Amino acid sequence: MNSRSRKLWAQHLAGQGKKAQPVDSSALLQKKPFVGRILGIDPSLRGTGLAVLECKGSTYQLLHSETLKLTAKVDSVDCLGRIHQTVAGLVDLWKPRHVSCEATIYVQNFKTAQIMGSAKGAAISAVAIRGTAVFEYAPLRVKQAVVGFGRASKEQMSLTLSQMLGLGKPLPFDESDALGLALCHALTWQG
Repeated sequence: MNSRSRKLWAQHLAGQGKKAQPVDSSALLQKKPFVGRILGIDPSLRGTGLAVLECKGSTYQLLHSETLKLTAKVDSVDCLGRIHQTVAGLVDLWKPRHVSCEATIYVQNFKTAQIMGSAKGAAISAVAIRGTAVFEYAPLRVKQAVVGFGRASKEQMSLTLSQMLGLGKPLPFDESDALGLALCHALTWQG
């Protein structure tokens, strides 16, 4: 510690330094709501879930959802290309402000982790090329934000989203996971 630092520290301890300004705690509690579109992506080699959510303050509307289903007959490299193309098309069409993607989770099987990572990479590369911001969320965090319980089932997640957004009927699981990712971002993003 140099002599100037010691002097400043001594002044601070003696109460001679600058007095701290009071903080308006109500300003800290006010969160600016997310405004814009969010593309939620639940990446998977054979069933990538995609959802576009429109956010206007505390009002949310599902604009589009789909599951990119690719059969075992489609080569894995071709699957990655289709994931990239589909995500690129959605970004070009809907012009999301942000993209919310599932974070890589721990899996015991190395091959499964490699496949999941490849699918995620194919999706994120399409977004990155277009300069759209990507945010990642762990499944537990998504369920906590949407359902209020981090260990909620896929059924609970789908039903909760259907009720929250007035969808009429629950979405297929891959699509509800993607929508959950988008809604989690809208609810927790600090802009």
